[in-house]
Amino acid sequence: MADAPLPAIRSLPSWLLGRAAARGRALVAEALAAEGMKMWHHVVLSAVRDLAPVAQADLGRSVRLDPKDLVGILNDLQSAGLVVREPDPQDRRKNAVSLTDEGARLLKRCERVARAANDELLAPLTAAERDQFMGLLIRISGTDG
Repeated sequence: MADAPLPAIRSLPSWLLGRAAARGRALVAEALAAEGMKMWHHVVLSAVRDLAPVAQADLGRSVRLDPKDLVGILNDLQSAGLVVREPDPQDRRKNAVSLTDEGARLLKRCERVARAANDELLAPLTAAERDQFMGLLIRISGTDG
């Protein structure tokens, strides 16, 4: 049997990271879908919880999402009763976004299933390897954790 195609490409860390990221996204997306949630909706809901009350523009910048895309996601979340948009107390011309109680409950469920999906992704690693892997990912991702 011949070697797998593209051995030079498959030996690149960037290719392997991309494959691992795609697998992780798929596992999380599947888990979130079981809760009726899409990935970007979950990201926005989590950011609203962390930043609320937050102006829409600040929310969009925090999650690096195009304003048009953010409006669509917020419309979906508001229609589902998960967030509310009200005039910003700091600037009445802007909307401030906050979680509803139902949004907070759904977010907790989503965070639980997303953690389980990540546990499945990292299942081949020991606890010590997971800690080391996370530290290495933080170092090479250009984030501070």
